[in-house]
This record gives sequence, structure tokens and C-alpha cells, in this order.
Amino acid sequence: MTARSLFAAAALAALLSLPAARANAQLSAAPAPPPAGQPHEASLDEYRTHLQALATLVEACAKARDSKTCDPSLVGPDDHVPLTQAANAERRLVRYGWLRVLLSKAQEKDTAKPEAKPTIAAKDSPSEQNARPPKPTTTELLKDAETRLARDLAQIDAATAATPAHDREREVMRQVLAGREFSKLEDPAANDTVLEKVGNWLNRLFESAAKLTAHSAWLGRLIVWGFILAVCVGLVWGLIQLERRGRIRLAPEDTGPAAAAASARDWQLWLEDARRAAAAGNWREAIHFLYWAAISRLESKRLWPADRARTPREYLALVAPEDPRKAGLATLTGSFERIWYGGRPAAETDYRRAEAIAAALITGTGASAGGAQ
Repeated sequence: MTARSLFAAAALAALLSLPAARANAQLSAAPAPPPAGQPHEASLDEYRTHLQALATLVEACAKARDSKTCDPSLVGPDDHVPLTQAANAERRLVRYGWLRVLLSKAQEKDTAKPEAKPTIAAKDSPSEQNARPPKPTTTELLKDAETRLARDLAQIDAATAATPAHDREREVMRQVLAGREFSKLEDPAANDTVLEKVGNWLNRLFESAAKLTAHSAWLGRLIVWGFILAVCVGLVWGLIQLERRGRIRLAPEDTGPAAAAASARDWQLWLEDARRAAAAGNWREAIHFLYWAAISRLESKRLWPADRARTPREYLALVAPEDPRKAGLATLTGSFERIWYGGRPAAETDYRRAEAIAAALITGTGASAGGAQ
């Protein structure tokens, strides 16, 4: 072998070793691999660099086909890569076990394909033998690996371009929200949050019913119709309650005597006024106070609804004829009308008689003094 031949052989060996050296350099420039069996938490840029290095490695292995260039350990660990550029983006695991197996097979040259021998089995017809695809060679599998890696690189570039950063837009939005017109923005109310939770719960309920319908149609229909029936029953019950409340509001509410009613003032106070007037010799005023003390006492016993607009005769008409207090009240009413409205002078005897009748009505023994005049 001449010197020129040796030089040409050395140059050819150097050219063949360039792709493998370039792949080794790219893999060595990558971050330190994680412990064995654990994937590498890579960013999108690191994942792109790893794919480029693997493409170069497969290209060099396809040319050299030796154990040094096709070393499976040069593939490196699997990658755990994010789906987008966001900070908390969801990640997926990219495995390279298929490439390691391929590189270990690529260390050996392709063997010549054996000639097809006719089979003896009667069930394998010539059409079935021709329909079986031939098994791909390692060289073809290496070409497919290059295509797959190139496709993965194209996908990662497309994903990076499809998710641009929005830092400038976020900054503009912060400036807008910091304006005076947005200073009075309030957090969602508790009711809104509760309604949102109820809505989400209903959505999950109907989604579960839809899934059950796919497996058991009757069970899904039972849940849906049961929910509709429960809503209808609730609406009917609510309407009944509203109707009952409407009826209650139509009836007068007993909120106590009116301010001008006789029972609005305790009968004891009326009686004390009568005694003071009698002590002063004012018999007419004393009989007036005695009458209203009796009316206040009877009204407080719910003998009639409180109403000061009635006349003495109207009060008397509200008492049932068989009531034993009617006779005493009639006598007291007549004496009060003659003295107070008729202008008849009153004496001490008139007061004493009216006092006895009022005391009987107040204590509940109105019949005993009913005939006293």
C-alpha cells in the first residue's frame, strides 16, 4: 500500500467518524442525566436539542453500523417534557426504548433475505403467501427512525410557535385593571359562589347519568326522571306553602289593642283615676272613669275586639243575651249616658252605685249587681 492510499484511507475514516463525534458532542453538552430508570425533567428547548442529537446519532449509526457508533447508552434517559411553554403546563413522558433496541440490532449488518420456500400446508394458498408483507430490514428501520425523529422535531417546533408568550398583553391588562374605573370591583358574593357550586354539581350529575346511560340505559333514565320528579314535587310544595301564607295574610292579625282602644290602658289605671276624682268630689268624672275601667277589663278578656270608635250602646250590643254580665253592663251604661252625655248632675250615691256595678263586672260577678239602680 502506497503513502497516497494510506492518506486516503485515513481521510475516509475521519469523515465517517464526524457524525458520531458530532452526536457524542451534542449528547455530552446536555445536562447531567438523572439516576438510572428516571426520566429527565426537560424543557422544550432541552427536548428539541435531545431530538436533534438523536437524529444525528441515528444518521451516524446508519452509516457506520458498528458497536461504538450504535451504542444504545448514547440515547440517554427518557424525557418528561411540558406540552406548552406555560409555567405549570401538563407534562408527558417520551420514551426511547424502541431506539435503544434498534441501535443494539444495528450493530450487526443486514443479512441477505432467504429465498421463499413453498409451504407444504394445504391451508396456505399462494394468494395468502403473497399477501404477507416482508419483514423490514434494520437499514429500513433506521430510515424510519430518522423520519420519526424529524416528525417529532416538527411537532415540537409547531407547539412552540402555537403558544407564544403573552407577557406584554398581561402587563397591558394589569394597567387597565389598575385604573380608577375598576377600583370598586368586588369579589364574587357568597351566593354567586354557592350557585356556581350547585350548577357544577348538576353538570356532574347529568354527566354521570349520560355515562350510565351508555352502559345501562334504564339506570340513566331512572336518575334523570327521578331528578325531574323531585324538582316538580318541590315546586308544588313551594306553591302550596305560598298559597297558605296568602290565606294567613288575609286574616286580621291580632297585634294587641289599638292605641285609642279602652284596653290600651290598664283597667287599674282607669279605676285609680275614678277614685281620685271621687276623693275630689268630682262625681261626674269619677263615674266616667268607672265606666271605661269596666270596658277595659271586659275588652282585655277578649269579650270583643278592641275598637274605641264604638258607642256605649254598641259595646252593650256585642255582649250575648245569655251572658250574666250583660245586665250589669246595661245598668252601668245607662247611668253613664244619663250623667256624661245627658248632663244630669251626679251625686255621691250615683258614684257608689256605679262603683259597685263596675267592681262586679271587673271581678266577674256582674249578675249580682245587675238590678241595682
